[in-house]
Amino acid sequence: MGKQMTEMLKGTLEGIVLAILAVRPAYGYEITARLRDQGFSDIAEGTVYALLVRIERRGLVQVERVPSEKGPPRKVYTLSAEGRDYLEEFWTTWGFLSERLERLHGLDGGGR
Repeated sequence: MGKQMTEMLKGTLEGIVLAILAVRPAYGYEITARLRDQGFSDIAEGTVYALLVRIERRGLVQVERVPSEKGPPRKVYTLSAEGRDYLEEFWTTWGFLSERLERLHGLDGGGR
């Protein structure tokens, strides 16, 4: 992944993870696997876990410890009401930016 892609992902990964959790609750490794399934194959697990700590502190997710068959309990993350509000704002902002970027892309001859 190039530096530009990495920088853009830093600004959007929080919203992407919240969008994944909007579908159904998940634990850290499962979130990473879903990201990879969606084509975000270069995102490190450590990046996801650090992000989960941040969004938990901000109240965007609720955490439940669920027993695991293979070791310590897993932390399962569920989107909170604040997280749903944040995600709605994220999609509104994304739509705004996406629309304008598409317009600019069209003005420059389609990126050529």
